[in-house]
Amino acid sequence: MSAFAEAMRERVRDARAALEAAQADGDAYAVAMAADELDDALRLARVHGVDTGAATDPDEGRDGR
Repeated sequence: MSAFAEAMRERVRDARAALEAAQADGDAYAVAMAADELDDALRLARVHGVDTGAATDPDEGRDGR
């Protein structure tokens, strides 16, 4: 596995965790920021062909990817 692919997977994992934490805290601003980060991380992974694992929610991230 390439270092880039592992870094992308880690970024997605971190973004998912941040989104879950913000949702649990009920912090709307943090949810929006975390969702943006997750969207960006998933987009970059997809563009570069990095498998980030199955999403647990079909609407994961803001744009449903």
